[in-house]
Amino acid sequence: MLAIGAIRGNFMAMTDQTRCVLDFLSRPESYPHRPKQVTMVQTHASWVFIASPLVCKIKKPVNLGFLDFSTLELRHEDCEREIVLNRRLAEDIYLGVESIRQHDGALQFGGNGEIVEWCVMMCELDSRFLLSHLLKEGSVGAAEMDRIVDKLSRFHAAQPPLAPDEAATAIERLRLATDGNFQVARDWIGKSLSQSCFDIITHFTNKFFDCQNTLLKSRILEGWIRDCHGDLHAEHIHLAPNAVRIYDCIEFNTRFRHIDIANDIAFLAMDLDGNGRPDLARHLVTRFADLMNDPGMMPLMDFYKCYRACVRGKVESLHSAAETAGESERAESLAKARRYYQLALRYAVAGSEPCAFVFMGRIASGKSALASAFSKEIGWLLLSSDQLRKQIAGIPANQRGDATLYSPEMNARTYGALFAEAASVIQTHHGVILDATFSRRRDRDAFGDQAKKNGCRVIWIEAVVSDEIAQKRLLARDSAPVTVSDARIENFTDLSAAYEAPEEIPSRHTLNNEAQVCDVLRKLLLELAQCHASF
Repeated sequence: MLAIGAIRGNFMAMTDQTRCVLDFLSRPESYPHRPKQVTMVQTHASWVFIASPLVCKIKKPVNLGFLDFSTLELRHEDCEREIVLNRRLAEDIYLGVESIRQHDGALQFGGNGEIVEWCVMMCELDSRFLLSHLLKEGSVGAAEMDRIVDKLSRFHAAQPPLAPDEAATAIERLRLATDGNFQVARDWIGKSLSQSCFDIITHFTNKFFDCQNTLLKSRILEGWIRDCHGDLHAEHIHLAPNAVRIYDCIEFNTRFRHIDIANDIAFLAMDLDGNGRPDLARHLVTRFADLMNDPGMMPLMDFYKCYRACVRGKVESLHSAAETAGESERAESLAKARRYYQLALRYAVAGSEPCAFVFMGRIASGKSALASAFSKEIGWLLLSSDQLRKQIAGIPANQRGDATLYSPEMNARTYGALFAEAASVIQTHHGVILDATFSRRRDRDAFGDQAKKNGCRVIWIEAVVSDEIAQKRLLARDSAPVTVSDARIENFTDLSAAYEAPEEIPSRHTLNNEAQVCDVLRKLLLELAQCHASF
């Protein structure tokens, strides 16, 4: 019998035998029930054939380090484990393991002949009720999340804490897992994540391990390390009217499944955030913690969500290089990987709660350039007072305004509009970035009060430069082809005198903004990650 596949690094070389198996599973006449058609989809580790009303799944003959399906025997063992473990949360859809055999020169399911592959047989689920689809349709609210949480809490409560010797290795296993994520991510710098993103996520994770070691160990002592699902995200949850089914758990690597229940639930919370529903993520975590009587999981959420976003970034990055995936599929996976790594960065520097970053500073402090770079790095919307001011006045952004554009009345209208738009963005998108001078304390106090009422944290970032640098930048504006700001060198003395230093905000981040934007941005991100990991 020919080998099903050959392993070259992390990638699979297709053999004639592999192609014959894929061809066999792709043909409707291969199946006893003769479906009208067969559709193949694939992940980084499996091929899945939808032959309604059945689904047939085979493992790719790969060794990715964190999973090893490189031999027929290993694939058979994994198929058997998949059935047993997934029946815990989806008992009625996992039918069993079937062999694919070669008999008289042809392939067939079961019967006599040499076994060439093993497959998991499942019942097909109506895709209309997948949580990922329902989220896109806007059909998920608190009631739907409660159904999911109720099932998950019963499942986790039924899993006994791991034996002390096994649980004692949980932190070590977790650190191995995060290090493994970073080892893969390093190869994707410049493709699915930036160097800065990689550095900050790594720093945040390592700092959290160092600063929160006691907290992590307490989870072991309290019995929260259990045999969990391990891959709990929206595509693996089926929310039918009559049943909740949660399938496709991690069966191939025990250390990815023997984890803190907070780690397990963080995966779904992260996925809800990634689908633009941080409100549902917060509802999920709060209700789950209440049902499990586990308030201690809350301080761990950002750390575990960051880890989970990195897991998805890794998986999608690897799939974007899959030899058997089409060009559009690879491109889609790469785009997903970028979004997941960006989400991981947000957890590292901003956390999960509603948050507004305010970039403020004197005239020509470079706050706008820094705010713009920060917005591109973490992916949150940037609101500029300069742009809003000209929108209100009805003039093009690059057209200079007269003195009336900066009258006390116009200032009040501009900041009022900025606050209103920021509140709207926070309500729907979880976070926002503001670029405005905020030269008056009353404006800072007003925004801080509004944010507090809306349950939003404000992180103040003040950009500072010397008078000499500020004046050089103002002189350069005269020859700039496009600039939104109207301030020029002749305004420097008056505007500088009008700036009220934000001494009332001792927690602000004050940055010397005279270096290259990329260097100042990196310093800021590291500072934010350090604070967040240390809390």
